[in-house]
Amino acid sequence: MQTRRDWMRSTALLGLTASAPLSIQGDERSTSEPINIGSRRELFVDHYLIEQLDRAKLELHRPIRREVVFRTDAPWEGNGSAYQSIFRDGDVFRMYYRGGHHVASKAYVKEKNSWETLCLAESRDGIHWTRPELNIVDFRGSKKNNLILDAAMVSEIGGSPAHTAVFKDTNPACPENERYKIVIVGSKPRGLYLLVSGDGSHFQLKSNRPFATKGAFDSQNLMFWDSVAETYREYHRQFDQGVRGIMTAASKDVDNFPEPRWLEYPDAAEQALYTNQVQPYYRAPHIFVGFPMRYNDRGWSPSMNNLPGLEERQYRAKQHPRYGTAVTDAAFMTSRDGVTFSRWGDAFIRPGPATKDTWVYGDNFIFWGMLQTKSHLDDAPDEISLYATEGYWEGTHTSVRRYTLRQDGFVSVNADWRGGTLLTKPLIFEGTQLQLNFATSAAGSVVIEIQDVGGNPLEGYSSADCPDIFGDTISGTITWKGGESLASLSGKPIRLRFDLKDADLYSLQFVQGE
Repeated sequence: MQTRRDWMRSTALLGLTASAPLSIQGDERSTSEPINIGSRRELFVDHYLIEQLDRAKLELHRPIRREVVFRTDAPWEGNGSAYQSIFRDGDVFRMYYRGGHHVASKAYVKEKNSWETLCLAESRDGIHWTRPELNIVDFRGSKKNNLILDAAMVSEIGGSPAHTAVFKDTNPACPENERYKIVIVGSKPRGLYLLVSGDGSHFQLKSNRPFATKGAFDSQNLMFWDSVAETYREYHRQFDQGVRGIMTAASKDVDNFPEPRWLEYPDAAEQALYTNQVQPYYRAPHIFVGFPMRYNDRGWSPSMNNLPGLEERQYRAKQHPRYGTAVTDAAFMTSRDGVTFSRWGDAFIRPGPATKDTWVYGDNFIFWGMLQTKSHLDDAPDEISLYATEGYWEGTHTSVRRYTLRQDGFVSVNADWRGGTLLTKPLIFEGTQLQLNFATSAAGSVVIEIQDVGGNPLEGYSSADCPDIFGDTISGTITWKGGESLASLSGKPIRLRFDLKDADLYSLQFVQGE
């Protein structure tokens, strides 16, 4: 039987190893049935809607590195904090993260006892975070802390608070006393278990039987409710011939999942993926996005010796060679079915130019989840905040670095000042207006033509009828000379042609105008 690695090698031999997902070029017209997008928002993160790109390309956008917003410097936390989960809960943002130190670090060389805990921090703006005093877990004689879980509380299953993921279950049928869930690794027997809670702080074991048993699970293993398919999806770590990879399964029943299958990356080279961070994108939940941490053991070399923290790196290598020579960064991938992903070969987050707490094993681990937060510009739209680890195992704490990105801004169709064209496949929409998320230079432009499926411009909606569009907006309504209403075209198959000049097109959505 062909393994996942065998299949990946065969695609590499065929040359399918480009940095970006495969392009579709040429003049051929699709003969497939029109894609019914209804009124859902569609992002140009893949070629799902794209028939042809001419002098245009898909462009991956890296998030902007912002401030350090949190440090795990409480006595019960430490420099081994990782596997964070983050989400909005009403008016509050919640961040769950593990506490603990690593014995391979010089900072804890005299520490005789290690610990595994799960902690909770809260924020109202995504920047300023506080530790609620929960009085749940005793740590060295005091419950005045933000701990919600320690190893003793999950000893029945041999649970590891260091390997958890927390989510708020959005399934309408979920009992309120199980609305918050922790996915946790257990050893009695080996597998993934669930803890449940009605308030997000006080958890209890849902079942002493694991819901998944085939996997390595030595990572952050995830579960969430897919509101579009109305099913639960779980993603976990497994090894394939020694390479770190990801498996998944789906189930209507949160307690029982079928045999998992490997994720597939038909356009990507083989890569060891430490985590997956798969989640529905909140503005387009039919699209899954993932931010896997990529594991690279580069070995010792002059470049390795020139990286920051050589003394600490050499010390860790005495505990295990890879602790000194492995470096990690973050990638980006998307899927329409939760199994087959378009994964970019270029890094989504690079380790960066800083000379302290960078280029180390465990860094650039993007938290599971994303937040919609206010822009640092007073009159700009909200943006996406992502969070990643920094300084893992380096000192006495781990730092939490915030990154920001334009809404829908993971990937764009981009054309330079010389101009380029995007032609969509045939599609059917519902609504009366077309809204775009786009950005141009002061001299750039976007022009949209609506065509029939044969490529002929529709009267009143040709490129000649569309004045040059320029600016920067996440929801610009498009107007032709005949007006902006598309009521007469709703429900009928059409194509869209975009002429772009020094411009980026991120997403489109047909809406019902007033």
